[in-house]
Amino acid sequence: MPVQAPAIEIQSPASDYDYMEYRPCQPLMPYVACYWTLEYRVTSIQAPLHRILPDGCVDIIFNLKARTASASGFVTGLMSRYEAAILTQEQSLFGIRFFAETVRPFIQFPASEFREGPVLLEEAWGAEVNHLNEEMVAALDSARRIQLIETFLFDVLRRSNVRSEPLVEQGMQHLYASKGKITVLSLAEKLNYSERNIRRAFQKELGMKPKEMTDIIRFQNLLQEMRRSKPNRFPDIAAQYGYYDQPHFINSFKRLYGMSPKQAFQP
Repeated sequence: MPVQAPAIEIQSPASDYDYMEYRPCQPLMPYVACYWTLEYRVTSIQAPLHRILPDGCVDIIFNLKARTASASGFVTGLMSRYEAAILTQEQSLFGIRFFAETVRPFIQFPASEFREGPVLLEEAWGAEVNHLNEEMVAALDSARRIQLIETFLFDVLRRSNVRSEPLVEQGMQHLYASKGKITVLSLAEKLNYSERNIRRAFQKELGMKPKEMTDIIRFQNLLQEMRRSKPNRFPDIAAQYGYYDQPHFINSFKRLYGMSPKQAFQP
């Protein structure tokens, strides 16, 4: 399960910044990591920094404060490094976090098509999605939005004749199982394909090299270990994940998180 920065960083009790995650129903778990919401109301308190971490997922996001229904839903692709923005305007977002290797039946296109920036959901699902956009904006709470989304996703899945790329899906399962501690050569041996074929399949389907995805999966597993541990164990955990050199570990962590491990997990 991928983890995002708001679930790690402790927010001030006085903050009007609220981030929540919800599990999907059992049949959608192979496709959806979670649903999430972000609410922010501007106050006199210092504007929070919203940090987004690479997690190997593709998100469909509904901006519940969008001016028009057609502009409220959009797709964001995979990230290879963190992004951060200071929230200066009110936010009300509902997101669906899809696993990149199984999102294809829902967005119809390879995840690589969404690497350049957000794409309006209307372009992926057609004008019919505007009705869903309107229902999502009008819904009174997250429980109702999840109900609307799951009904819609089941319908899309039933009608879709697009399937995931088997080589990428199988490859990602090995990355998950190894917690990202696997080389491309070992992956090729497990899949019985050449490294070249695997690189080509990952690049075409995800817009990323298998080594990039390996780094992200390893980083995500590292974060989960660190969340459950005390700071004095961080060097040992880093070594378990192949970071034997502390400067290398800290530089890699900063590239993916935007701050040092000490700063990210400060009490």
